[in-house]
Amino acid sequence: MIRIFLCYFLGILSSYAQISGCTDSLSKNFNPDATSNDGSCLYENFKIKPEFTAQLSDSIKETSGLIAFDGLLWTHNDDHDKTIYGIDTLGKIKKRIILHKAVNHDWEEISQDSTHLYIGDFGNNASGNRTNLNILKIEKKSFLEGNPIIENISFTYSNQTDFSKHTPNTTNFDCEAFIVSKDSIYLFTKEWKSSKTTIYSIANQPGNHIATFKETLDTKGLVTGAVFLESKKLIVLCGYSTVGKSFLYLLYDFKNHDFLSGNKRKINLRLSFHQIEGITTQDGLHYYLTNEALVRKPVLNVRQQIHLLDLSSVLGLYSKN
Repeated sequence: MIRIFLCYFLGILSSYAQISGCTDSLSKNFNPDATSNDGSCLYENFKIKPEFTAQLSDSIKETSGLIAFDGLLWTHNDDHDKTIYGIDTLGKIKKRIILHKAVNHDWEEISQDSTHLYIGDFGNNASGNRTNLNILKIEKKSFLEGNPIIENISFTYSNQTDFSKHTPNTTNFDCEAFIVSKDSIYLFTKEWKSSKTTIYSIANQPGNHIATFKETLDTKGLVTGAVFLESKKLIVLCGYSTVGKSFLYLLYDFKNHDFLSGNKRKINLRLSFHQIEGITTQDGLHYYLTNEALVRKPVLNVRQQIHLLDLSSVLGLYSKN
């Protein structure tokens, strides 16, 4: 009986010893006494310039997603073209693999786990009423062999009830970013009306699914890409504002799959009007981004490009933990 009481008493002391607060030393409100991150960290405005920028081939003017896999970066166009392009870190095309059995309605993102590639055919900005939202699940081994085995994960949003036709770029049920974690897929919407992103989850299984609402993040911009380092509990989103200012949004040190429970930090990019679409990393500190061509002469003449960003000053300390 004494032993049980002692264990209970020590448990209470241990729980009181936990101090919640901001644990990021780079924040404005860092609490050196905090032992548990409560997601309250606040940050100064921060802008970063690419280490370098290179032009991409005209074959990928509409580069819309990006992953690092098998020694190359892989990207794709967002309309009709069924080719996945393997490029080097300077943007030169090294491989082309065609998904002959697939259809590209509006491919907006590419993601991966250890065994499969995933392509998000869920762009919905034209009228906001698509009923064929789909993710292609492709076995990596068959993909590299040039005979890709493809399964389909179809879904609808749990809270979308209006499927009438809307004017372009007005829906909140558009999506251009997602990540894969074990048996689940997490969507990050591109909300044209609110400039927020809502996180939905679906099962990582072929078939028809309902995308379950989780939570909403006020990014003050349109989210267009995501990269996930599960072992580091780190997600980096990319996007641009309605007036063309590109940004990253970092989510890190979160608990389990509660992605908004940890640090939330927005970083602005020192780029002119760029439609940033794809993002990936090979080490968690250096990030590659691609932007679509955006030509509206005589006002805009932005070519399709790849950029390298060094986030060591932001994530260096965290990545060592």
